[in-house]
Amino acid sequence: MDTHVLVLNASYEPLQRVSMHHAIKMLVREVAVIEEASDGSFGPFPVPKVLRLVRYVVMKWAHRRRHICTKSAIKLRDKMCAYCGGHAETVDHIVPRSRGGTLTWENAVAACMKCNHRKANRTPAEAGMKLLVRPIVPKFMALQ
Repeated sequence: MDTHVLVLNASYEPLQRVSMHHAIKMLVREVAVIEEASDGSFGPFPVPKVLRLVRYVVMKWAHRRRHICTKSAIKLRDKMCAYCGGHAETVDHIVPRSRGGTLTWENAVAACMKCNHRKANRTPAEAGMKLLVRPIVPKFMALQ
């Protein structure tokens, strides 16, 4: 049994995936109806694959949220330490925050704790460290 269910807006636009538990709660509260079901049943309900909301939900925030530069988004973008190539555990500001650096796509890279502490409150050039990755705005942002 698939553990996630696709939820469509009342206009049939995909919104999100929810757990089976959450999907059943939506059916019980009658805020959604089953658009597609798989074989089997879950109590009185067929096992849902796709649900559609009964009422239209305005989701202005959903698309903007993906574009915000966050520490988890930086680690997801880089996937490794920008200085040694090891496991990225934290985020390093190329221009340190104490010197006016901000959390932007171009000023932050994923880093391991060792490299982050070694660089400390300096720029990579001052610390004698080279960046293995070029901090760029992700492709999905460049298309916007």
